[in-house]
Amino acid sequence: MAEVLTKLLLVIGLLTSSFAYAQQPVNPQKIGYVDMKMVLDSAPQVIAGRDAIDREFRPRNDAVQADEQRLAAMHERIGGPLDDATKAQLERDIRSLTRAIDRRKEDLIEEINFRLSGNALAVRETLELAIREVSQRQGYDLIITDPVVLYHSQKIDLTNVVLKQLRHEYDADRLEQANR
Repeated sequence: MAEVLTKLLLVIGLLTSSFAYAQQPVNPQKIGYVDMKMVLDSAPQVIAGRDAIDREFRPRNDAVQADEQRLAAMHERIGGPLDDATKAQLERDIRSLTRAIDRRKEDLIEEINFRLSGNALAVRETLELAIREVSQRQGYDLIITDPVVLYHSQKIDLTNVVLKQLRHEYDADRLEQANR
């Protein structure tokens, strides 16, 4: 009988401790959201990369635009009074210039897209690292980004904190480069 009573008390003790454990509040998970479109539009690393590409390709783009203006002038000229030989030569020049402009535009677009893709990969790693650092520093368990998010509360939006981190890192990198 004492043995049965001991077992019964043991079972009651286990049930009580299980019940008490079940009543303990579970630590809620800390979830954050980062608006990647806003980060990609506003991060200084992204802006600096776009500016560098713009500076690099601006002269070639300006040259194409100058040729397009020259082509427009040629089109205006062909509408005026010209002898047959001059008109035929002008038409050949227009076709030739049009093909040259089209080729240069295609090459320029291809090179710009290649550079943008390369920059995007490098910047993406920097952005992900900044998001990870902010998340770990502030104790987040999960960070959600676009494009699947249908709704998020402003309470969990870390976008501005991440942008601040990216600005800090960008400024530190610039200072380091200036000190070299």
